Amino acid sequence: MTQKTDGIDGRLSATEQEIADWTDHYFRKTKQAVEAFGDHEVTYAVFMRRPVVFAPKLMVDWLQQVAADRGTVFRIELNHKEGQWVGAGEPLLYISGSLSQLVDLETLYLQRLGPPCVAAYNAFTMCVELPDTAFLAMDARHCAGQEMAEMMAYAASVGSKAAQSQVGAKGFVGNATTATAHYFGNEAGMGTMPHALIGYAGSTLKAAEMYVATFPDEPLTVLVDYFGREITDALTVCRRFPNLASEGRLSVRLDTHGGRFIEGLDPAVSYAVLERHAPLAVRRYRNEHELKILTGTGVSAAAIFHMRQALDQEGFDKVKIVASSGFDVVKCKVMADVGAPIDLVGTGSYLPDAWPETYATADIVVYDGRKSVKVGREFLLQKING
Repeated sequence: MTQKTDGIDGRLSATEQEIADWTDHYFRKTKQAVEAFGDHEVTYAVFMRRPVVFAPKLMVDWLQQVAADRGTVFRIELNHKEGQWVGAGEPLLYISGSLSQLVDLETLYLQRLGPPCVAAYNAFTMCVELPDTAFLAMDARHCAGQEMAEMMAYAASVGSKAAQSQVGAKGFVGNATTATAHYFGNEAGMGTMPHALIGYAGSTLKAAEMYVATFPDEPLTVLVDYFGREITDALTVCRRFPNLASEGRLSVRLDTHGGRFIEGLDPAVSYAVLERHAPLAVRRYRNEHELKILTGTGVSAAAIFHMRQALDQEGFDKVKIVASSGFDVVKCKVMADVGAPIDLVGTGSYLPDAWPETYATADIVVYDGRKSVKVGREFLLQKING
């Protein structure tokens, strides 16, 4: 079967040209050899070397589209349900079809499988560690292009749904971009203001006023770390918009970088805050990293308790706290352990974390009904029927 052309000077269609340009060259050579010496019906086994949460949709959709374009059929046997935990080395799925039509697709379909599976695992684990806290996916700016951004959004939704199903977690309520909002059941991305708006306005209060004037019917989440006056600026905005505050439609976002403490804290005060709110938090053994999460600079547990206390003392108990900056599984676990009062976590760089572990691998395990796989990969035959 020849590659599909667009009918203009015999040139390849856009999809086929993309495959030709982006697949590994030895696959293209193998395709030519198979076409010259006779095709085989084959089955590929696809696996990963680490535990993951299964997120196959983007890969499956792409393979089905290519099959339709090529006028062939690929039989895809998923060994697990979407959102299911899968152990290292377990065959994720089997793909069967014509070798000449499958051999040059391996690079591209693996690219669409490995990263979402690892990111779904990351999202699932975070949601499980903080089941009573909502999450917002803010990873798009950390992605290497639009394809990766879609993979991360899809993965976050898969991991979130798995955590919701298994432990009743709140999970991810949305993400930052409109293009991928549908994965979370939304029509548009979520978010209110970056630090740039505050710098433009000249004050945190002025930025909040501009936002409310521009979007009068929307809830307001205001960043409060720009000028290093987290407590002062948070209370100032609350006093300016008491109705939003009392209706639970006002949130303050802590995004203080790790180079300083939030307003009013230092090491001694941070320990004192935790003694009041979570007295056992620092009395048992903690490693250095955990202690920094609890009492260190940036968005620490002490900082969140400190903000909550300041808001409550002024009667703003309905105002929510959004925490971002460095939230990974360990930070979520420590925050949950001490009961830090976080309403929503904004997570960015952690979803695509551990990138070297995202590599999926495929091996042919059946040739025209004959089982055969390279030595050391016999485990891939474990779920083959017959």
